[in-house]
Amino acid sequence: MNFLRIASALLLWPMPAAAPGIGSATFVEGSLRLIRGTSVLHGAEGMRLRQGDILETSDKGFVQLEFPGGTVVALGPSSRLYILRYGGGRTAGRTGIDAADFVLLAGWLKAESNASTGTYRYESPLLLASVGTGSTVLIHSYEDGCDVFVESGSASIGQVSPDGNSRQPAAAKAGQFFSRRTGKDLISASRPNAAFRDAMPAAFRDTLPSRLVHFADKAVEPKTDHQVSYAEIQAWLTMPVSWRRGFVDRFAPRLKDSEFRKQLEAHLAQYPEWDPILHPEKHPPENAPAPGS
Repeated sequence: MNFLRIASALLLWPMPAAAPGIGSATFVEGSLRLIRGTSVLHGAEGMRLRQGDILETSDKGFVQLEFPGGTVVALGPSSRLYILRYGGGRTAGRTGIDAADFVLLAGWLKAESNASTGTYRYESPLLLASVGTGSTVLIHSYEDGCDVFVESGSASIGQVSPDGNSRQPAAAKAGQFFSRRTGKDLISASRPNAAFRDAMPAAFRDTLPSRLVHFADKAVEPKTDHQVSYAEIQAWLTMPVSWRRGFVDRFAPRLKDSEFRKQLEAHLAQYPEWDPILHPEKHPPENAPAPGS
């Protein structure tokens, strides 16, 4: 990733009013895969975001997303983000939202909010960071652990159970660092450890200036590439069950593809909610007449 290009491009644009809608991708370095509905698209600068979008950056990628009210969310290399929920109503006199919920399945995320935003929740398979106004957090989710650094403001940090629910979030203040490994409890420290600092994407070391003004009057349509394969969504199908609600209805049309159906069947034990649609004969309606009646 060309950090100098990122920094110079971001600094060229002053802070504008937020663009309408759920948000926009305002900077894309490297390639960005977008899974929307059952399609895989080529993500692009200026595209509008939707609830349910799955975003995946390349191994040298960097993406900046911006939302109404001024929240900026950046993704580092090899990062995978799901816009689980967005909305909940607006508060009088505010341009932001009441709540948003994002799932970082893997990779790096930096989130900056200001006084106009509501509560944003950033979840990983191990940790949750709930962030209010005027706060900045950095999150690194990886195979056997997750780290969260509260760079400024405040947040609530909690452990995430295997089903995707959080347990007893605790208040955190600027400068605190939290870490959890698979099968272990949360630990905290007064500063990030060396491994976190060394691995942090260079672009995360500075404030992320808004670029919304560049896309205020236009929206770029991402180009559709192909229908999603089983391999491309396997990790999402097997994430904690509370996050994947609605996936059966969303991806059921892909069962027309014999290879998709074959792979789904082969791993059915990992997502039992698919059994009724794959084997309806095993799940008769509750009010179905008895055989022979």
